[in-house]
Amino acid sequence: MEDKSLVHECLQLFTTSDKFYLKPSQLCCNSTDVLIIDRATGDATVKDIDLVKLLGSDKDFKLIFGFLGSIKLISGLYLVVITDRTLVGKLNGHEIYQVEQTEIIPYARSTRHLTSQQITDNDIYERMVRSILELPGAYFSSGYDLTHTVQKLQSCSPDFFKKSLVSRADARFLWNRHLLKDFTHEQYGRFTMPLIQGFVSINHVEVNGHKLTWSLISRRGVDRTGTRLFVRGIDDQGNVANHVLTEQIIQLGDNKSSFILTRGSVPLPWTQYPDLTYIPTADVAPGDHVDTFVKHFNDQKERYGNVVCVNLIGGHGKEGILESGYRATATAAALPGVKYQPFDFHTECSSLRYDKLNILVSNIANELKEFGYFFSRGDTVSQRQTGTFRVNCLDCLDRTNVVQSILAKLQLQHVLKQLGVSADDEDHPKLNYLFNHVWADHADMISTQYSGTGALKTDFTRTGKRTHFGLLKDAANATVRYCMNNFTDGFKQDAFDVYLGNYVIPEGEGNTVPSPLRRKDDWKYYTIPSVFLTAVSLFFATIIFSEDYSAGTVLYLLYWAGIAAVTFNYICRNGKKFVDWPKLCAGERAAMTSKPKSL
Repeated sequence: MEDKSLVHECLQLFTTSDKFYLKPSQLCCNSTDVLIIDRATGDATVKDIDLVKLLGSDKDFKLIFGFLGSIKLISGLYLVVITDRTLVGKLNGHEIYQVEQTEIIPYARSTRHLTSQQITDNDIYERMVRSILELPGAYFSSGYDLTHTVQKLQSCSPDFFKKSLVSRADARFLWNRHLLKDFTHEQYGRFTMPLIQGFVSINHVEVNGHKLTWSLISRRGVDRTGTRLFVRGIDDQGNVANHVLTEQIIQLGDNKSSFILTRGSVPLPWTQYPDLTYIPTADVAPGDHVDTFVKHFNDQKERYGNVVCVNLIGGHGKEGILESGYRATATAAALPGVKYQPFDFHTECSSLRYDKLNILVSNIANELKEFGYFFSRGDTVSQRQTGTFRVNCLDCLDRTNVVQSILAKLQLQHVLKQLGVSADDEDHPKLNYLFNHVWADHADMISTQYSGTGALKTDFTRTGKRTHFGLLKDAANATVRYCMNNFTDGFKQDAFDVYLGNYVIPEGEGNTVPSPLRRKDDWKYYTIPSVFLTAVSLFFATIIFSEDYSAGTVLYLLYWAGIAAVTFNYICRNGKKFVDWPKLCAGERAAMTSKPKSL
């Protein structure tokens, strides 16, 4: 069905002392509608006017490729626009782009109305917003609804397609939902560009002389978004951390298939806050968690049909608490159409025995056949996907991606056979190479967005086997993750909270209202690590530069070694005091200070 509610793809942004004017570029259309935003009040309207007569033909303008909305910081509102893009490919005849560069433009013409402290804090908030906008993996289209699956779009009424892309978008995956809160009226529909974060790859490949398009789209949810160790588990509304909807689309002429998979954190209220240990303890809140569990899976069932919960975490050690809690809650809930399928990935696949994943595939083979996938010939739908696999590991990144790629590969083989382009068990080296590398790139992208580094175990995804080089690369990524999760993710979590509207800056912050950015750290946060580093430096400097080791020198070394040992021991025993904690969202911070009981 043809989409009649296209967004203006290219806009000319004219800026005057009192207004912003966003005019569709003649490169894209001949519309004379103009979005006018008052810089003083923030009021916006769409009018049919002649800008040449209003502003003059020589007025400078900035060419932009999408208006994402506005966000309020201390100094006032900021316009958020896309200034550079890269073409990914076409879906359903519409071009899909990846964001390459954005810009935030203040409504206020100066910061003279702010105190010096407010100016400093406003600069910090600007850096936060830019850091999220600069995350890789933001995608948009002026005509294709990236927030919905093919099966969903195929089942919608004609009235659905009369709405603007933003108003009909799936709010769970609308990455600029908060930015567009003041631009929801239909009059803005041709100007507001919906944005997703995740991964999009569109590829043209030939199989036995048949030219087909194979695409992979992942959409990250916005309702419980954050960094790897600060956002885990489920909230009271049934939203889970790192929720991602992944869709594999295969097209050959008018034939189209779609297969969806989901991932998300273990659906229990649990935390794993950084404390300087390599693997912090996972703590599950005490009490009965059936209600939130049921909310989550009822929503999943309503949207996707029956669910198989493929849980890849271990049944022993630090992960055992989560596995036993997940299993017990699933048993207590006893939801029809929800199957709990555990698979201890690390134990089963130890010593690089990834062939053991065939055990998991055998355990869910019946559901793979039963759920099927979406398939249509032109406008005729011949089959629908009636259920999905919800896959998780601890982070829902590395192990999860390996298993999802295996399930997607099986579906791809079925579709190729149904399309008549491939026989049973026929090998296609070029397609396999493309498939493996795209899924590995997908793993890296989703992992970078959540944990800060590329994924682990991508050597198996790319080559079909684990390698020693892959193990070394995993060790390097794990080390970087450790440093980021402990020492930089507090700022990143605050950035998510500002960008997504979890924290809204009140009027007068930093002046009449105290700024949470000014929350003072305990004096030990800086002093003890400084003493430790000084002691270590002087200890090794003495060893390197001493010409003899007299009794005095030895005592000097013992003194600094003792200082280093005492401070290091204190840091290890009080690791949470030395982590970079988020400063915003006071309720969440309060929860961080109280340690739930483990199951």
